[in-house]
Amino acid sequence: MVLLQSISVPGCIECRKFDDWWIKNVASFPNIKYEKVVMGKDPRWQELVLKYQIMASPGILVDGELFSAGGVNTAKLAEKLKELK
Repeated sequence: MVLLQSISVPGCIECRKFDDWWIKNVASFPNIKYEKVVMGKDPRWQELVLKYQIMASPGILVDGELFSAGGVNTAKLAEKLKELK
């Protein structure tokens, strides 16, 4: 199982865009375990931000590797997730 994590901030527009995309596309990725790590709600948030040097939201991690920070290229992410099946 592949772990996809979204490191997000409440009120972040790019985070919301990613959430909307994920909700619409989750059925296409049955092999993906998704975790949303939100600032102020998940104690792992600060640890992950520091570890991966995430300076823009959302930070997207795929199996413990930083895929992107800031706006997410969802086409490239979908391609990568399909490769990992």
